[in-house]
Amino acid sequence: MRNENTHDELPAMTWDRFWELVGTLGGPAVLERCDHLQEACERLSARLARGPADEITGFGERLAEALYRLDRAESGRLPVEGAGGPYDRQTDDHFLYARAAVVAAGREAYEGVLGRPERFAPYTALQAEELLYVHEEAYEAVTGEEWDHPTRYDYESCSNAEGWPGPEHPAEA
Repeated sequence: MRNENTHDELPAMTWDRFWELVGTLGGPAVLERCDHLQEACERLSARLARGPADEITGFGERLAEALYRLDRAESGRLPVEGAGGPYDRQTDDHFLYARAAVVAAGREAYEGVLGRPERFAPYTALQAEELLYVHEEAYEAVTGEEWDHPTRYDYESCSNAEGWPGPEHPAEA
């Protein structure tokens, strides 16, 4: 679903540039420990803050689109890998942070998971919430203002109507 507050002219960032920046996180290994991910996200935010505000906005756009593309029922309904009991289902937030973990793992991981829910399953046990804020922190560092840029794509869980079709779409239930 497109965000209703979108602008026709969006800052451009190529996918290659986006994945180059994400690659500075360190790939799948960065997801092994929370402190590694936090430090990597801080480095990425600092790197973004060295560039122009348009690049930061472009990064935010690409991140939102990448997360939106992963927002699919077949992945969102997977149980949390390794969990048992009443906490084996992904919540909306959990699913969002697991999708962020796929992006944080890098381009190869992302492209390997896209459209293949069985490859998404291991990411249900991971969380990369920190990635959601790197561009916001960089933007504030560069401009002195809080991030207030609605992205073209809404990356919240269950917002991709094509990914959650039919009567089982949570928004329609």
